[in-house]
Amino acid sequence: MTVVLENLGKRFGAGAPVLDSVNATIAQGEFVALLGASGCGKSTLLNIIAGLERPTAGALEVPADGAAFMFQDAALYPWLTARANIELALKLRGVPKAERRARAVELLDLVHLGEAADKRPHELSGGMRQRVALARALSQDRQVLLMDEPFAALDAITRDLLHEELTRIWRETGRTIIFVTHNVREAVRLGQRVLLLSSRPGRVVAEWSVPDATKHDAAAAAALTAELTSRLRQEIARHAK
Repeated sequence: MTVVLENLGKRFGAGAPVLDSVNATIAQGEFVALLGASGCGKSTLLNIIAGLERPTAGALEVPADGAAFMFQDAALYPWLTARANIELALKLRGVPKAERRARAVELLDLVHLGEAADKRPHELSGGMRQRVALARALSQDRQVLLMDEPFAALDAITRDLLHEELTRIWRETGRTIIFVTHNVREAVRLGQRVLLLSSRPGRVVAEWSVPDATKHDAAAAAALTAELTSRLRQEIARHAK
């Protein structure tokens, strides 16, 4: 099942449009990075795909079961252990009590946090909390996973480690991932495709394919990162005028 956006638009009240004529098709199992300057409407677009906001123009097609969402803030319940945070999400999904513990442990093992199942959020590093949040998002068992700058607050080393983890999990689970970022290097490292959103009103103004060969060739990855950075700067300058 694909995600299809057709001439999608969003306006809040009588203000200027946040999104205008957004067109994109994302195939099942694809990893797409959505790149753009701060305030260009990336998060609003994710909210529309997730069903948290309604578009004011155009149409969209998403899988019938909707999409799972992972935010920048892990937003774990501090009084619950890592496993209990995931068990609660499973409970809300209607998973029987007898199955919840085993499923939560499986998900923590998937994100390489099985040994931290009984730790509470304050006992975990920022990167570990985000891995618990990822396991919780995966517990929703939806084909599409929306990620809104989930690693932006982490240090560079932790972010690099989580890039590797996320790529592994994506390949293992076959999820369709739409990953919002304003970090060009992150977009190139993670996405099979990168879509560039213009500054307001946001619309898809360019896209790039990122073959695995490019990701594993430092010079090619650096060249593509430089190209995307230049194009992003053009959009930011255009908006400033």
